[in-house]
Amino acid sequence: MEKLTIIKVGGKIVEEEQSLRQLLKDFSQIEGFKILVHGGGRSATKLAERLGIESRMVDGRRITDKETLEVVTMVYGGLVNKNIVAGLQALDINALGLTGADMNIIRSEKRPVKDIDYGYVGDVKEVNAETLSTLIRQGVVIVLAPLTHDKQGNILNTNADTMAGETAKALAGKFDVRLIYCFEKKGVLMDENDDDSVIPDIDKDTFGQLVRDGIVQGGMIPKLENAFDAISKGVKEVIITKATEIKGNTGTKIT
Repeated sequence: MEKLTIIKVGGKIVEEEQSLRQLLKDFSQIEGFKILVHGGGRSATKLAERLGIESRMVDGRRITDKETLEVVTMVYGGLVNKNIVAGLQALDINALGLTGADMNIIRSEKRPVKDIDYGYVGDVKEVNAETLSTLIRQGVVIVLAPLTHDKQGNILNTNADTMAGETAKALAGKFDVRLIYCFEKKGVLMDENDDDSVIPDIDKDTFGQLVRDGIVQGGMIPKLENAFDAISKGVKEVIITKATEIKGNTGTKIT
């Protein structure tokens, strides 16, 4: 089966010119088929502030009311996405920037209100693997913004980690998929104050133990749960690493 690498990068890296340029250079050197999934939260927060719109977060997740939805749609689907596409075109990479609404590639449903009303936030229900794989096989490099749609005419703000994971799972039947989550640390750390204490491999049992010992906590728990879910659905390998190491040779491998 042909290899496909899906890279998910967080906001800060794609929002600063120097780190973005380095990231795109590294990304362009990855061999074979590839997809880039990006965030953009800091830029959205900055623009919201300039427009006098308050940003509200719960556990790192953005509460998306009507005004905030307009901001994230402009920033994720426009500014950040098109900056990445233009940067890749400069490196002779035939990139196409998409949201989940384009070509109906990712449909979601508005998150139901339980304890918290997240507003216009989507939970992914369906990824159109046929359309994606057709584009990929035509040599198109897809740059995916963290927005989906509900097929009722509404755009929904959607977690970029989840989008990367769901896209990887959907394409696992068609490609040999490797999913790389990039963030500011070198991997999952044994000691959060020691950047070099990277745990090289984590399996299901180790994960349970690390959570019980309080070593893995906060936002890293859902990240790892996403990773194990992807592996169980046929994704070959999931790596959590620093954005400067997107070739995936270092970091934490989820097995």
